[in-house]
Amino acid sequence: MGYTALYRKFRPATFSEMVGQEHITKTLKNQIMSGRVGHAYLFNGGRGTGKTTSAKVLARAVNCLNPQNGEPCNECEICKEALNGSLTDIVEMDAASNNSVEDIRGIKEEVNFLPTKAKYRVYIIDEVHMLSTGAFNALLKTLEEPPEHVKFILATTEPQKLPATILSRCQRFDFKRISNSDIVKRLEIVCEQSDIKADNSSLELIAELSEGAMRDALSILERCIQNGENEISQEKIRELIGIPKLTYVHNISEAIVNYDVEASLKVIQTIIDEGKDTNNFLWEIIKYIKDILIIKTNGKLNLYNENELNEIKKIAENVSKERLIGLIYDLSELENNMKWSTQKLIMFQAGIIKLCNSQVSTSVASASGGVNVNEGLEARVAKIENYLRGNNIVQNSSARAIKTQNNVIQTKKQTETRTNKKNEQPKFSGETQKFWPEIINDLKSKGKMGLYANLRGTVATEINDMTIGIEFPNGMSKFGKTILESPENTKIISDLVSIAKGKEMHIKYIDGGNSNREQQNNVETIENFANGMDLPFNVIE
Repeated sequence: MGYTALYRKFRPATFSEMVGQEHITKTLKNQIMSGRVGHAYLFNGGRGTGKTTSAKVLARAVNCLNPQNGEPCNECEICKEALNGSLTDIVEMDAASNNSVEDIRGIKEEVNFLPTKAKYRVYIIDEVHMLSTGAFNALLKTLEEPPEHVKFILATTEPQKLPATILSRCQRFDFKRISNSDIVKRLEIVCEQSDIKADNSSLELIAELSEGAMRDALSILERCIQNGENEISQEKIRELIGIPKLTYVHNISEAIVNYDVEASLKVIQTIIDEGKDTNNFLWEIIKYIKDILIIKTNGKLNLYNENELNEIKKIAENVSKERLIGLIYDLSELENNMKWSTQKLIMFQAGIIKLCNSQVSTSVASASGGVNVNEGLEARVAKIENYLRGNNIVQNSSARAIKTQNNVIQTKKQTETRTNKKNEQPKFSGETQKFWPEIINDLKSKGKMGLYANLRGTVATEINDMTIGIEFPNGMSKFGKTILESPENTKIISDLVSIAKGKEMHIKYIDGGNSNREQQNNVETIENFANGMDLPFNVIE
């Protein structure tokens, strides 16, 4: 008998063996026991979270000759044939490679025939979002009113790509990212049954690397024993996966915090010499900066030993929370830019050098009042310019001039008037949509924290029969507007609203007018900074 991969060997055979998805398995078991199994299901979630496994278990359970508490017995003739893949009444189709209209038409013709052995003919369509528009249209009628002997189970990682007409005809189950603790518990069982020796810290590292995917965790574990050794450690895992040593990640993070360009380039060169992947290295830096922020906010980390935690705390003492958050955003932007660059190494080096630029430190120090009154006029003006750049306020150098305090006040009033007019938004008195809070909470439960954070506190009102307005009483931040107006996120929200309304809807963001207050705060902050140096000046738009 050939070798079987760990993730296949230890694939759960019942709902009770699955971990981290109890909210789904409990519901499915209750439906089977009560005889209320639906005709169409949509299993949505990240990779390796149990979608296909649940579909296989459900297909066996509805056809099992001797079901036990909503579970398949896995001993009867039907279950055994389903497990070895010889039961023709359970059809698995990969929509990534079978996505044409002809493939779906084949299903439409087959559903008219009764099952050969089982009670139901079950179609499991994986990666269903890959179907073409024509294929979705061909599937629609059959999915809405299939024969009594047919069940459909659709699985996808990207439900936003499915038409609303398909979504509305399925019972949707959202599979959560599996927690690290659940993954570690499962890995302990696998190690015990496979005679693998691994300490708890190694299993926690595997769980962290798997990012909530049980299949990925088992694949990493299997890779660590491919050389014939049945004992694994953190060092071995990092070496096999290609993760740079924690020492390198710590050193470059410390160099960035301390604005030490030379030290950071030295670490990068070492990484290059050892043949490590820069994308993996950058991802490790982002996670490490995130961990520093967690320690800074009195959080707990279980991934590091005592010495490593002490090193993280030393860095945390020398950097502010605001800068750590800024570094995470800047590093994430660098990661995104590297994806589209043909010169990834150059992009990586330039990005790290930019983060080590001490000019940012000077700007922050100036903003906090660290000013020497004995400095010359030219030096003080240079500091003002640095401060303005650091706060992303673009000024025309020819328009800057040293004026009287009265000019500053006059300019503030003019700026407020113009900004208020600019940010006036139409008000709509349409009916408030009661489903909107549920959509916001749904985004949170699905891990869409960026959308959740920016939409929290908003109100949805009906502008007309085709448009829902999303009002921001406190205004939209520049960063939040960038997130919400991205095509992908706009489609996610539009789809959710369309499903709730039962028809295709468009969305319109309504800014409550907070940007004028932000502009006013910017002007006041700059004015106070200039007055602190005894240098009145005029901010001209």
